[in-house]
Amino acid sequence: MQLGTRWATGSAAPASVPAALRPAIAEVEARGVTGMWTLTWLEGRPIAELDAGWEVLVTASGEVIARPFQD
Repeated sequence: MQLGTRWATGSAAPASVPAALRPAIAEVEARGVTGMWTLTWLEGRPIAELDAGWEVLVTASGEVIARPFQD
C-alpha cells in the first residue's frame, strides 16, 4: 500500500486524486457527510476513504464504486 494524501470534505481534491474518482467523491459529499478523505493505493489502484465511513475505489475491472465501509 502506498499512502497518498488527505483533504477535507468540501474542499478541492488534490491534483493527485485520479479524475475517475472525482465524480463519485462528489456524490458521497452531496449526501452531507463531512470529514477527512485519505487517498491510498492498493495493488496499483486508488482508494479514497472518508473517515465518516465511506470509500470510493476502482475495482480490478476498472469500475468505480462508492460505498459505506463494509464489515
